[in-house]
Formats: sequence, structure tokens, C-alpha cells
Amino acid sequence: MKNYTDNCAVIILAAGLGTRMKSDKAKVLHEILGKPMVLYVVETASEVVNKEIILVIGYQANKVREIVSKKHEVLYAFQNEQLGTGHAVMCALKHVPGYIEHVVILCGDVPLITKDTLTKLIANHIELKRDITLLAVEIDNPSGYGRIILDQDDKILKIVEEADTTDEQKKIKMINSGIYCVKRRKLNFLTGEIRSDNAQKEFYLTDIIEIGRDENCNIGIMAGNRPEEIVGVNNLDDLIIAENLMRRKLTKKS
Repeated sequence: MKNYTDNCAVIILAAGLGTRMKSDKAKVLHEILGKPMVLYVVETASEVVNKEIILVIGYQANKVREIVSKKHEVLYAFQNEQLGTGHAVMCALKHVPGYIEHVVILCGDVPLITKDTLTKLIANHIELKRDITLLAVEIDNPSGYGRIILDQDDKILKIVEEADTTDEQKKIKMINSGIYCVKRRKLNFLTGEIRSDNAQKEFYLTDIIEIGRDENCNIGIMAGNRPEEIVGVNNLDDLIIAENLMRRKLTKKS
């Protein structure tokens, strides 16, 4: 496969507390098979883009930085207030090197994403000359995830977060993985247009889809066929699921 990653950077969102973990430890520092989950994400990112990685930190920022810095050389962006994923990306963008043309956005609590999927996402995005490409997955139980809303021509209209979904939208099984590849220039503009008029009063990164559509951006999805890769860890039950999946993944490798 042609190397499309030379002009790409990765932003990893890792600033949250994670109150549903029932712990005062930063969410991304909870361990999977004895290793903080954020390290899995950083390792995968480093396989894709070498050193162009910006880690957004906030809660227990010094501890997260200390643990990651022992293993990896990354840049750090500090999110003083956790005002949503859109705000986190805004905090990171000023640290993205000037030559970067495309930005991949990952979540520090989605530890099973693979190099293979990310390289395919980047290639799909660049080959189709898109402004925004979203990794989408269909799952049987979409509860807790943002739903992808398509028009009659199967073009993406917007993403609706779980807290804002109608009863009809809750039935949609195609969900947002939280993983994107976006043209850097477009991302600068689109994040500046995000507003916090939603149920959580936060700046949702997902709003760049609807804003981008109104701006005639070229937006598309890449459908992933491995739902286990986008399992997010939001509570202790999720942590057990992710640990079992990671054990299975590592067993297959060995």
C-alpha cells in the first residue's frame, strides 16, 4: 500500500476523569493486562505516523505525561477544562506541526484500534480526496454511542450523540467510532464553528460533520468490519470486556 502517512499527525484525546470508572484515577491510566490503556493507543499511533503525535491531557495531566514519556516521545496539549471532544481538539491543533496536511483523531480510551485499520482509513480519506472521513461500524447494541444519520442517498448528514437521540434514532445501528481523518485546514475552521448548545453543554467534535455538510465539504465514512476494535472503556464492565478482547488479540499474535 502506498505510504499516505508522511503528512499526517495523530491527536489522541486523553484528558478525561472518567467518573463512571468509580475511581479517582484518570480514565486512560486504568490498566489492561497490567498496562495503562493509553499506552496501547500511543503505540498504535506511533506505528502509523512516527513522532507526529499530540496527546491531549487534563485530569492528572502530570501523571499521564510521566507514564507516557517513559515509553514514547509525543507532544502534549493541556485541556484545562474538560469542555468536550471538540474543545480538546482545539487545544491540540496549535501543537500540530505546520507541514501536516491531514489529522487523525483517536480516543485514549479505545485501546484496541489497529495500525491496519488506521492506515486503511488514511488511504481511503486521501484517495477519495475527502475533507472528513469517519470510521463507522455497525453493532447490534449501539447504546452509548453516537448514531450516524444518513440521507436517502446514504450520504452522511450528521452524528447525534446518545444523550440527544430521539427514540427513532436510538434504533440506528451504525455508530460513530470517534475516530476521524480530517484535512488539517478544514479541521481548523470547523472546530472554530462548534457551539455548546446541546444536552451536555459541551463542544462536540461530532458537530464538524453537520457544519462541514453545510459548508459543502466532501464527507464520507469508511465502514470498519471489526467492531471489537472500537470498544470504548467508560466503566469497569467495559474494562473487563476490553481486557478479554486484548488477551485474545495478543494470543493470536503469539
